Amino acid sequence: MSVPYLAIAVFSGFLLLFALIRLAQALMERESRCDVGCSKTIGSREVQEDFYRVIRGREGLLAVLADGMGKELGGKIAARKVTEVFADLFQEYNALDHPFYFFRKAFQAANREVLKLFEDGRGCAAATAVMLQESPNRGEYPKMYYAIVGNVKVAVLRNGELIPVGSGHTVSVLAQEKYYSGDITREDALALLDVNRIYNYIGRDHFQNIECYDTPIQLKKDDMVVLMSDGIYEGMEWKELEECLNRKAGSQQLAFEVIEHINRKAGDKDNAGIVLLRVGELL
Repeated sequence: MSVPYLAIAVFSGFLLLFALIRLAQALMERESRCDVGCSKTIGSREVQEDFYRVIRGREGLLAVLADGMGKELGGKIAARKVTEVFADLFQEYNALDHPFYFFRKAFQAANREVLKLFEDGRGCAAATAVMLQESPNRGEYPKMYYAIVGNVKVAVLRNGELIPVGSGHTVSVLAQEKYYSGDITREDALALLDVNRIYNYIGRDHFQNIECYDTPIQLKKDDMVVLMSDGIYEGMEWKELEECLNRKAGSQQLAFEVIEHINRKAGDKDNAGIVLLRVGELL
């Protein structure tokens, strides 16, 4: 083989090796595809007080669902303000570097902003926020971080089973905690088990601690993270919701179907909002 041909062959070999190395790096650094779906209904109410936002960042995404409460338009304005505060802070800071600090900062900031709007307590909100760190380590699926204030629930659908995450801030949950700690009697706890009124919410002077993750949840392929207001889980049986979410469809279609299921129910219906985040193949 002549020298020119040998040089070309060696150069081509180096190019092929470089290409293979880059391909291996790309495969190791793949991020997961997250399919997002959101929907809501006003139900039988005159004002829609459920608001949600889903924002993608460089290292992951944020989903927040707020359920407003209050007089006149107070609940609507409060819930919208909560989602705006979370969105602004997520875009401003590297939230996924310190998720717990971000959640604490965002909820405290949202509480201050709502109090500025309604000094008379005319508007407040419950909210749940979830962050997915889409590529925490090379070649892994996302890790999930969550924080809850009030009664907006978060759950994970895995292997066909919808598993609640966190307990929220309702009087019934507080009663169980007080009973197990020995602060109230069994009879008192049982009397409060059906009381779903929330005792901690955004827009109060003595805002209490948020319920936050202990350790991040390592998600797997086809896991679905579900954020839902009380209009969803009180408007349909848990098993019905589970069956709806197990259907073969995209996240947006499933969100629509859950809301349509709520709308078809007879009787009085609350606002209902749902956000779905399904973990897909690694890109």
